[in-house]
Amino acid sequence: MTFEELVNEERTRQDEKWGEQNHEYPIWKIILGEELGEMDKAFLEYQFNNGITTPIFKELIQCAAVIKAMYESGMRNFWL
Repeated sequence: MTFEELVNEERTRQDEKWGEQNHEYPIWKIILGEELGEMDKAFLEYQFNNGITTPIFKELIQCAAVIKAMYESGMRNFWL
């Protein structure tokens, strides 16, 4: 799968789990920060646990999907 396909698949999963999200920008920043924290944790585990880690690639896709969700919400709500 391409990066775009993986991000779109994750966006579908997020929408199925949470429904359409229309947060204000500060809330989106908090959500993205949580996802970036999970990616940071995966990198630390990789670095200090001999490569044993939560898949970094999975966390990267989730971060990208949240950024896409932020953009979609902004377009729906005219704050871009």
